[in-house]
Amino acid sequence: MRKLGLITTLILLCFAGVSQEKRVVSLQECIEIALENNLSVQRSELNLQGAEVNLLQAQAQRYPTLNANGNFGYNWGRGIDPTTNQFIDQRINFNGVSGNTSLPVLSGLQVTNSIKQSKLDREASKYDLQRSINDISLNISIFYLNVILNKELVDNARFQMESSQQQLERTKLLVKSGALPLANELQLISQVASNEVALINAQNTLDLSVLSLKQAMLLPPGEDIEIVIPEIEVDQSGLETSSIMDVYNVALENQPEMKSADLRVESAEVGLDVSKGAMYPSLSLTGGFSTNYSDAFQDVSVVSATPTGNLNPTQFVDNNGQPVFEQEFDVQLESETVPLSTQYDNNLSKRLSLNLNVPIFNGFSTRSDIQRSKIALQQAEINKTEQRNQLYQTIESAYRNALAASKTYSASQKQVAALEETYRAVQNQYNNGAANFTDYQVALNNLYQARTDLSRAKFDFIFRKKVLEFYQGIPLTF
Repeated sequence: MRKLGLITTLILLCFAGVSQEKRVVSLQECIEIALENNLSVQRSELNLQGAEVNLLQAQAQRYPTLNANGNFGYNWGRGIDPTTNQFIDQRINFNGVSGNTSLPVLSGLQVTNSIKQSKLDREASKYDLQRSINDISLNISIFYLNVILNKELVDNARFQMESSQQQLERTKLLVKSGALPLANELQLISQVASNEVALINAQNTLDLSVLSLKQAMLLPPGEDIEIVIPEIEVDQSGLETSSIMDVYNVALENQPEMKSADLRVESAEVGLDVSKGAMYPSLSLTGGFSTNYSDAFQDVSVVSATPTGNLNPTQFVDNNGQPVFEQEFDVQLESETVPLSTQYDNNLSKRLSLNLNVPIFNGFSTRSDIQRSKIALQQAEINKTEQRNQLYQTIESAYRNALAASKTYSASQKQVAALEETYRAVQNQYNNGAANFTDYQVALNNLYQARTDLSRAKFDFIFRKKVLEFYQGIPLTF
């Protein structure tokens, strides 16, 4: 039974280990997962599909329309025979077919301009989709860098705790030998406990940053991930040689939101031409046919005519003035419904016409459409200007922040190098009894804080520089 219980426990542990296996992902994989799951990207893709449908519909306006109609039914009581237009009082079965077509000849260039506008809208939708992709990529990069930063802060906290633990072990030996008082050991025990709390807090912050990354990727709640920590080189060159206007001019040519705004202005200008086209005459060519059938339409024929022997006087007389009589016949008639094909041939009607429409007064609807198109054009121009202003402000802020972050990172490197030497010196003095615990604790805490500040300054600079590179069209990679 003990062996069986041990085997069961091992199997459960194996399954637990499998279920808790983490998925290792790189930055590019995180971006791809986010793009696949993100609703904003899906919405932009649907907008692009809608623009494709609008373009197809606009292009189809150049082609003629073709429609066919048919009817079938019964009629009771007094009515009109659709084939003879005579009144009848019987049940009839009728049916008919018809068709019509129309081809636009002239329309004030509305069709041509509608196609042009739809093409511009489609291209703008493509850039809108690319903008959504860029925004998601940049957002995921921020979360990804935040995870790397917090992981480095965890390593810093662990370094501080391990340093305190090592110092505690040395102090225990010195206290045991009587070289140091017990108070030093108790103070280090307290320091180790404080460092453990700091490590726990740092680990919790790391877990929360991973959770934020997962939420940004829209991963299922139960899926665990572990990111690949790349070798990130901090390159501080290039900032001083470039300027805000250099970055801004490149961004104007590369960023999809700028291209989309330009295309929206062009689309609004063409939309104004479409509205103005309704003021001009339009010409169209139409044609059609129709035919019908009714079972009331009969074909009557004489079967036989037999003289009855009766003579009936007429209103006529012969040359002698004698009345003229006519022979009375017993006539037998036979009737049958005219076949469907014959009626369709006989009743076939065709038409062809050229229609000219000259707009004179239509309740100011055309002028209202023109005014709305002018307003839409002004709104598109304002949006274009707003996009350019926002882009410049963003680039200017990113450039200033990148310069400041570069200087902060350089200063933090010097500070850490100096405090490392200070910590080693104080540690040796403390081990030899030449420095008290307060001096040691201050040196250790100063070094930990400086390393934390260095990590933050490093990743702040990396992010700021990546933002500048992003606006210059450089892919987001580490």
